[in-house]
Amino acid sequence: METAPQFFRQGPSLLARLVFFVLLSLLLMAADSRFKYLSEIRQALSVVIYPLQKLANVPAQIYDTASELFVSQHLTDENEYLKQRYLADRGQLQQLQALEAENIQLRKLLEATQRMESKAVMAEILHVPRDPFNHKVMLDKGSQSGIQPGQVVVDDAGVVGQITRNSPWLSEVTLITDRDHSVPVQVVRNGLRSVVSGTGKDGTLELRYVAVNTDIEEGDMLVTSGIDGVYPPGLPVALVSKIERNPTYIFARVTCTPAAGVGSHRQLLILSAMTPVTENPADTFEKSKPEDKKREKVGVR
Repeated sequence: METAPQFFRQGPSLLARLVFFVLLSLLLMAADSRFKYLSEIRQALSVVIYPLQKLANVPAQIYDTASELFVSQHLTDENEYLKQRYLADRGQLQQLQALEAENIQLRKLLEATQRMESKAVMAEILHVPRDPFNHKVMLDKGSQSGIQPGQVVVDDAGVVGQITRNSPWLSEVTLITDRDHSVPVQVVRNGLRSVVSGTGKDGTLELRYVAVNTDIEEGDMLVTSGIDGVYPPGLPVALVSKIERNPTYIFARVTCTPAAGVGSHRQLLILSAMTPVTENPADTFEKSKPEDKKREKVGVR
């Protein structure tokens, strides 16, 4: 008797298969944890499947590389933009700092103008001659602005120089540091009168023909005496910075430092002739004593 062929073979049931594989897994786990039989097998399998792992990671690596490329290009563009922005901001900051310094100088000049009863004309330095032995500057005000030779030029700290030549729109100022320029001064501490002269060097003046035993000290403030009829009295001129006394010589060598910032500012004030000063800038220093004045009168006689 013939039987019909089986289209589907029937084996162990699913439950039996599950129980078998669970028991096999537990057996392998117990054997591996106790006898370490499967470690070599795992290493061998890891070597076999390593190329497959690398191949599986290729799409992720491609994606990461592309992302880094786009991010790097974005960072490069952003860095270039920030550099340009930094340079622009740096330039604006320097301009602001220059304007702030100029504003401070103008405020000081305004305060100096308010201390004077007569008018003062503000002028700006146009250029400085390149001759190192020529201590002169050119201002942007001339005879059209009422400027005449002989007028005194100051800044907020003291005397800068004197107008020596002018044209309708320009004026030449000879600085007090010029070798051919001299200013009558007196010492604030004791009222001693003398003449300070330029040395031809920036930042250096000297008192000439001062006797060795003259009462003058380092740090003494020198102001204009006003006896020449040109410089108003009481304007700061210089500070005594160094005194060299040699008994073998009749005169001492007295070196002074100008009070005014001759090369530090662009704006200056041109005073009218013999401008009286209502607030003496030297009032903060010690006034001369009566006995000093008596000693000065005795010396004059």
